[in-house]
Amino acid sequence: MTTSTSHIIFETFEKDILADKIVDSLLNLITEKRLLPGDKLPAERDLAQMMNVGRPALREALRALAVMKVIEIRPGSGAYVSALQPEQLVQHLDFVFSLDNSSIFHLIGARKILELHTVAEAATQITAAEIAELESLLAKMATNVNNPDKCDDLDREFHKTIAAASRNPILFQFVSVVNQLGSKSRRKTYGLPGVLRPTIEEHQAIVDALKAHDPDLASQAMQHHLNQAELHLRQLVPVKQSPDNGTV
Repeated sequence: MTTSTSHIIFETFEKDILADKIVDSLLNLITEKRLLPGDKLPAERDLAQMMNVGRPALREALRALAVMKVIEIRPGSGAYVSALQPEQLVQHLDFVFSLDNSSIFHLIGARKILELHTVAEAATQITAAEIAELESLLAKMATNVNNPDKCDDLDREFHKTIAAASRNPILFQFVSVVNQLGSKSRRKTYGLPGVLRPTIEEHQAIVDALKAHDPDLASQAMQHHLNQAELHLRQLVPVKQSPDNGTV
């Protein structure tokens, strides 16, 4: 629901202020919860007057915020504060990770620390409906084995569903973020011959452990899955660029 922003006092600047200062000011209003998800920003002309800035600088700032997924610019309607889902906010960091091979392996290490605990927590609390959702996602992956991008989308939903079953909202947010950050590299590995079908089987082993409500078995299945993901990644990374500068 859109709410009025007429009560908000926007910071004013000198006319020649740079766009990044405008970005910082609007971000502050959002972090202070004076601008909320769904709020519509004033029209460009009005906002420029309220902040005492030039319209070109404001336009540049709004474009930057749109790229960051902080606001959504709707043609013919205006600019709105986004829902600010963590995985959306880090979406463009995935590009940085894809350029730095060592970061990808550090990310896998972080996933092992995070998701082994998360799946163990989920094993004790997951519901029949959530297990059914996981099985539905695996069935969709099986019918899309020739579509790495679609399988990556389904993979992220799979891991997020497990994280939601942990009943810990912080774990859910972290799992959502780290899986988003690994998206580009995962799509590349899913394009390798003979990777996707075994990956689906690894996911099924995780589901079976969750069905049994066995935390240790669930952690072991997740450990195996992430170890295999790391091995697949190493097929894409030249030996000289391995994180420890050793052979892979």
